[in-house]
Amino acid sequence: MTPHSPDTSLQPPQIAFHRTELSVILGLYGRMVAAGEWRDYGISCLREMAVFSVFRRAAEHPLYRIEKHPKLRLRQGQYAVIGMDGQVLKRGHDLRQVLRVLERKLIRVVD
Repeated sequence: MTPHSPDTSLQPPQIAFHRTELSVILGLYGRMVAAGEWRDYGISCLREMAVFSVFRRAAEHPLYRIEKHPKLRLRQGQYAVIGMDGQVLKRGHDLRQVLRVLERKLIRVVD
């Protein structure tokens, strides 16, 4: 190793969503797009967490952030839904349960 090359063993790996997690998130995303609620998304893979951000328009701040914090999996749960104002709307161990807080927008009153 040369003195200027970074030691990758000291850098923690990036956190990412697993394929099964993305399948659940993208299923909800597709239903919300079809309902006209959501228009765009972005995914960030960071050292401490992975974030799936949902936008109404691409130029806005995210409406919601779906976050995965693996370090919290033994405490309050590794999944969280964060609102536009930064408030935690739901947190838990089961991704499907956590995402139910967002599915309420799909339920409409039928006359």
